[in-house]
Amino acid sequence: MAPAVGTRFASVGIEYGCDYNPEQWSREVWNDDVRLMRQAGVTLVAINVFGWAVLEPRSGEFDFSGLDAIVGLLHENGIGINLGTGTSSPPPWLTRQHPEILPMAADGTRRWPGGRQAWCPSSPVFREHALALVTEVAARYGSHPAVRLWHVSNELGCHNALCYCDVSAESFRGWLERRYGSIDALNEAWGTSFWSQRYSEWADVLPPRATLSAANPTQAQDFSRFSSDELLSYYLAEAGVLRELSAVPVTTNFMITAHIRTQDYWSWAPHVDVIANDHYLDHRLDDPHQELAFAADLTRGLAGGGPWVLMEQATGSVNWQPRNIAKAPGEMVRNSLSHLARGADGICFFQWRASASGSEKFHSGMVPHAGTDTGIWRDVLELGRVLGALSEVAGSRVVADAAIVFSWDAWWAVDFESRPSGDLRYLDQVHRAYRELWDAGITVDIVAPGADLSAYRFVVVPCLYLVTEDAARGIRDYVAGGGHALVTFFSGIVDENDRILLGGYPGAFKEMLGVVTEEFFPLGHGDAVALDDGSTATVWTEWMHARGAEVIASYADGTLAGVPAITRNRHGDGVAWYLGTALEAGALGRLLVRASSEAGVSATRLAGVPGVEVVRRSSAENDYLFVMNHTDEPISHPAAGTELTRGGQVENTVDVPAGGVRVIRTPLQSASTTEIPAA
Repeated sequence: MAPAVGTRFASVGIEYGCDYNPEQWSREVWNDDVRLMRQAGVTLVAINVFGWAVLEPRSGEFDFSGLDAIVGLLHENGIGINLGTGTSSPPPWLTRQHPEILPMAADGTRRWPGGRQAWCPSSPVFREHALALVTEVAARYGSHPAVRLWHVSNELGCHNALCYCDVSAESFRGWLERRYGSIDALNEAWGTSFWSQRYSEWADVLPPRATLSAANPTQAQDFSRFSSDELLSYYLAEAGVLRELSAVPVTTNFMITAHIRTQDYWSWAPHVDVIANDHYLDHRLDDPHQELAFAADLTRGLAGGGPWVLMEQATGSVNWQPRNIAKAPGEMVRNSLSHLARGADGICFFQWRASASGSEKFHSGMVPHAGTDTGIWRDVLELGRVLGALSEVAGSRVVADAAIVFSWDAWWAVDFESRPSGDLRYLDQVHRAYRELWDAGITVDIVAPGADLSAYRFVVVPCLYLVTEDAARGIRDYVAGGGHALVTFFSGIVDENDRILLGGYPGAFKEMLGVVTEEFFPLGHGDAVALDDGSTATVWTEWMHARGAEVIASYADGTLAGVPAITRNRHGDGVAWYLGTALEAGALGRLLVRASSEAGVSATRLAGVPGVEVVRRSSAENDYLFVMNHTDEPISHPAAGTELTRGGQVENTVDVPAGGVRVIRTPLQSASTTEIPAA
């Protein structure tokens, strides 16, 4: 009965949905909620995400009366269901009866119930009880005509990604035995000759619990890999039950954000029928809407370029940031369409009705505390109208001829302790490159190390510190075959075991780049250095020698005055650029524009106007040009065709109001792009 992994659930147009928690409300409210859902145009509702304590109030005692009622009510009103398995947080009776399922922090202390996800991913006791619930739910609703999607658990790894208890330690040892085969192979990989760490028995190997000094970095790296795999194993256990008892596609909600890095979603994606992501605008960042675009592009990458679903976002403020800033009028619609422009075929929210109690009561909802005579509700109605007008966009694909290589493995490795600079953070460097491409109007795909790069004219490889030989060879072969790549500092330094590639940095790429670095020279916090092209840089410099590469810019002052900082090298039929420092934003943008333009990359952009986002999706028949104005002033953009959000024809330019979005349909292969001039 199981669908093939990757199967897209049946939909007509763009899905519009939400999380709904009817157990928080009286049944009198349910009827009004469903009426309002129909008014808004909601097509898909996630229920039973946190339903365990209601469905199983005591061990082995099930009560489906409430879930039966809401499933029936939604079905009678023609609203599809994204049915949660209910397992994300255990009920109080389970942790009372089995406190051993509670997760343990690195310092050896337990984390207690009262929040959510208070369970150890390795616990066989938790898994036994959770799968028993999944079996009951799947057997009861697996063939129900309203159920269009299965929702496994919820945000797996959001709070319990890493558990250091003895049960986890035993599972970690098993994972290591399967990976390395022998204790001698593990000792070699971990470099345990250092600090008398050599193991003679598997029983001596532990998770990287809190230590008095810096811990073994490869041990920590492997524990991150193990922890991602352990939660994936749990997901697969639930998915296996669902696929045995139902033909409905299975998903779970990823968390591709700036502050959660626990899951290697490249390894998860092949096992998920419908790629889904939760994303909340993060006002801790300088450019939250650009991070939104990055997360959407990365989610599309996980979907192999195909459609995906935004499973959660907020209509307004969230409840967990230091300053929970509400969205301005129209901002929610615009941000939703940014996800849509970048490949989403479903736009959903947490949650339908803002809670009256609990730790998320100040998290916004589609129906806010103040009810329907509100700006939020009017935006909810407007978004429903616009998504209906854009229904034909469903199934089209985003057009990109540039890519960024992104690695969770490298993220973990770069951000561990004992690195050359505490100011260097992997995601910061990825975001910096992405932001400059975004500003230039260059749409990118986000791809995994080792991905086929042949479809791209230009590839950026930011801070790929840890890289396997196969992945490095793929980048080298891409360039030798005629591709253009720009590699940034602290890339190609170590292999998959965090072991230095000897012979000079960047070990994996030095022949391709035509350079060799003999020593890193990180800058002091807040310090800057000048380059001889007039630009400045921060964070990082290195003592680099050109070995065949053309020197584009050198350091003009400081310890390394006269040393190359930026190079360009012809390698085979392609070109490899190397950026050996952290350029200031404007200079980085100019470099990326120059390198991408040389590679033949074109862009849709409004020159000289920051904050205007332009993305193109294409179907077999049409192009769809999304023009999103994040500024406070109206703009005009070159375009011709049918404007879908408001209707009507566009002849030469489309006018987009401040904070607005316009989507123009044109015949496929339309001349809707403008070339970026060389810098």
